[in-house]
Formats: sequence, structure tokens, C-alpha cells
Amino acid sequence: MVILMFIAYAFSFLEPVALILGLTLALLTIIDGFLLFNERSMVHFSREFNHRMDLGDNNKVTLELRNVSSSKWSYELIEAYPAEMQDRTSSFSGRIAPGESVKVSYMFKPLTRGKHAFGEPMLLVHSLLGLVERRVVFQTNDQCEVHPSVAQMRKHELMVFQQQKLNAGLKRIRMIGNTNEFEQIKYYVQGDDIKRINWKATSRRNELMTNQYQEEKSQQVYCVIDKGRSMQNLFNGMTYLDYAINSTLVISNIALRKDDRAGLVTFSDKMGVVIPAEKKENQLRRISSELYDQRTNFLEPDYERLYLNLKQRIRTRSLLILFTHFETETAMRRHLPMLRKLNQKHLLVVVFFENEELNELSRRKVVSGEELYLQVIAERMATTQHRIAQELKRNGIQAVLTLPEHLSVSVINKYLELKSKGRI
Repeated sequence: MVILMFIAYAFSFLEPVALILGLTLALLTIIDGFLLFNERSMVHFSREFNHRMDLGDNNKVTLELRNVSSSKWSYELIEAYPAEMQDRTSSFSGRIAPGESVKVSYMFKPLTRGKHAFGEPMLLVHSLLGLVERRVVFQTNDQCEVHPSVAQMRKHELMVFQQQKLNAGLKRIRMIGNTNEFEQIKYYVQGDDIKRINWKATSRRNELMTNQYQEEKSQQVYCVIDKGRSMQNLFNGMTYLDYAINSTLVISNIALRKDDRAGLVTFSDKMGVVIPAEKKENQLRRISSELYDQRTNFLEPDYERLYLNLKQRIRTRSLLILFTHFETETAMRRHLPMLRKLNQKHLLVVVFFENEELNELSRRKVVSGEELYLQVIAERMATTQHRIAQELKRNGIQAVLTLPEHLSVSVINKYLELKSKGRI
């Protein structure tokens, strides 16, 4: 029509044709608009999701559209994703017939704890002609709460108790019977430790009999979380503090399932929450509830205050799993005297984080002088963490240096190892 309008300046006989086309287009636009706007209600919208989501895990969100109009139309649904997703371009489109329902889904992976709000989604609708588009905004007030990951807790529970641990990276620890509680005398089977053979029972039965031991129970296991400045470093969008919180829920569940008593301590420049180690039914729920609210004030942790408080509150020898992060050897040595005092009264395991980005940078192929300089710095910083671990071990302190993504498995391995050796 526009082209004909221009040509009609030179060839006037085309002007009526252009005007007819213009009137036809205007008429079709009016008809199309009438088809779209003559019905007050065109679609019903609903959003289905778990209102209690797991930190660091994919959580499914399902959107449903139901056409309640009498005509078929095409749509583009623009979801108002939670702000943390930083997604402003993704949308869903298709066609929907009268009375038909359409469901679309996406995954939301929250990287911070707390409440997350969904916005108001917008639906763009047009009919078969496609000349007019109608915008429908849905008024919603959907929110979810992000808690420490229960899914990861269940997954690691299966690894330990359902014989899946070898394939998942968990070590099979050889049990040492001398430090465990005696359970029963049983018939010897191939693979049993010959050191456990009970020769008196063997002579009476005229068959090989062996002693069977069980792990000692009701030991106190405390997860101690440093909420200081260094725990705010990021790995794959999550802070070290959040990785420690997820791992604390995992190891607390494993300890309770192993009939030990689980407790929680948090601290920074001052003491945070202290949950005494118990074996009650609601202990895990209590720990999870407290973990949900833990925040940092970005200050340096006070290990002297931690030592004095634990000395006063925890009277019996316990396993202390300390989640922290030392960026330099100087920072570690500054707190080493208090760590040694804690280790004298309790069994202390210091868990800190290895920086995978530094490892990748140190392995990267160098093509310029600047990259060589950066690689040397990365190698020096990466080896610092290993020197810190060696220094802690020289002082008799158990140390676990691990990548954040392997944190839970590494801590479970250390807990099972210490328990099998009767250290707790």
C-alpha cells in the first residue's frame, strides 16, 4: 500500500487502488482489535513452584495458561523471573485453542538464602490476522523462601547409607575394632579381618568365629561456621558461607543418623548462635532453621572469643568441624594459637577452600608477558592454601582443603575416617 502511494504520484491511476488497500487494512485492523478486546477475560494464569526452595539446587517452576475465550490465538509469555536470575530476554510462545491449557517450565537456581519474589508476568496475544496485539499483565504476589538444601542432604544420606558411596566419591573406611564397641560374636566369613578371630569361641564351636564391633555412639559433633569477611568469596555465584551452610546440614544429618549428637556454632567478631549437641527428633529442624538466618557483617572473626565461649559451653571432648577460609599464611598464623588450644580440648578439623579459578589460571597456556606474570601470581596463591594445610597438620590439627563443590563429600569422608579410627 505504501509503495503504491509513492508510485501514484507518477501514475495517478494507481491512487484508487492504494486507497482501497488502505481502507481494507484499516477495516481488518478494526476487526482484529474487536476480536481481541471484545472479551474481558481471555486467559487464566497460574504459577506452580515449591514455596520452600533449596539453596544452590535447580528448583522447577511451572507456568500454566488456560484459554477461556472463544477464539484461537497466538501468545508470547514474558515471565517476571526473580531478580537473582538476571534474565530479561527469555520468553515462551505458541498457539492455544479455546478451552486448551498450556504448561511451560523452567529451572530457578537460587544462590542466596532468604525470600525471593516473582514479578508480574506479561502476556502478548494476537489473533490469526496479527494486526493488533493485546497486552495482559497478571497481578501476582508469589514469593519463595530459600533454605539450606534438603535435596543435597538426602542425596548424601543415600551415598552413605544405601551403599552408593564408592561411585559418588565417598571412601570405604576400614574399621578398626580395637577402638569400637563390642557388638557380638559371629561366624567368620571370607573378607573378615583375621585379627578379630575369637579363638576361644572357635575352639568351642569347632568353627572359625570372629568378634564384631560397632561404632561408638552418642559422640558430640559440632559444626562451627566462620561468618567473617573471607567467607564472602564467591564460587559459581555462591559464597563460601552458603557452601558451608549446606554442608553443615548434610553432616549434621549424617551424624544424627549415625546416632551421634549434632550441634551448631556460628561466630564472627562476636558469637552467633550456639545450639548444644543433642540427638532429639527436632534437632535437625532446629539447626536448619538457625542456618536460614545466618548473615555476615564482613568483619574479621574473633577466634579468642570463640575459644573462651566453647571452653565454657562445651565441657566434654567433641568433634569440632570448623568451616573457615584463610587467604594468607599470615592470617592463619594469627589465629593458630587459639586453634591449637581448641585442638587440645577437642578434636578440631579445619575445613577451608581451594580456589579453582586460580588453579585454572595456573594451568592456562601463556601467550604474553602479562599472562605469564598473572600465572606466576596464581601459582603462588594456589600453593599458599596447601602450605596452610601442611602447617595445620604439623601442629596436630586435622585439615581439609577442598573445592567448594566437593565440600560435603570431603567433610563426610573425614568424619567417617575419624569415627572409624575411634578418634571421637
